[in-house]
Amino acid sequence: MSELVTKSVTQEQQEQKIETRSGVGRIAGFTIVATAVAALAVLCAVALYAQDKYSLKSPSGIAFSDFRGYEDWAVVSSSRTDERLKVIVANPIMIKAYKVGIPGNGQPFPDGSMIVKLQWNPKKSTEAPFVVDVPDVFREAFVMEKDSKRFPKSGGWGYAVFNYDAASDQFTPDPKSLSDCGNACHTAVKTKNYIFHPYQKR
Repeated sequence: MSELVTKSVTQEQQEQKIETRSGVGRIAGFTIVATAVAALAVLCAVALYAQDKYSLKSPSGIAFSDFRGYEDWAVVSSSRTDERLKVIVANPIMIKAYKVGIPGNGQPFPDGSMIVKLQWNPKKSTEAPFVVDVPDVFREAFVMEKDSKRFPKSGGWGYAVFNYDAASDQFTPDPKSLSDCGNACHTAVKTKNYIFHPYQKR
């Protein structure tokens, strides 16, 4: 009789251990699922907050996506005003045109040529052992693209400005920037196919 009681007690203890393990397993599984859901929610929130600058268009319809990859384009030249430090970059089509002598040879840049003027606030370097201005806060991407059919009234070039706000890490199309906004200034270099900067020697 005592053996039966002992077996019964042992079986109950084993069943309780199994139930306890199952309960712990369910809690652990729930915790993993809950953590995964929370992580996914955070990732989605970050994705929604992060701006896709290439979804932007200027008021005239010039798409920032036309200039995708400009961050890695070759440098054409640089310039400096009282308010801005500027680096001018161009896409491979335009760089190739520069290298065959355009616009100095009298030929126009081909359609598909694109140029971006990257503009920063300047500041004095606090590290260099000499006086030098360096880029501080990024401010604008001024863009030009050659499409003779789309922009026949402005020498074949379309112009736009995408402003950058460092505090929000957001780009916005300049509301005053129409497709020919830069043409008024660039007519001064009409004989150079509306481009101020030559491809600088390096």
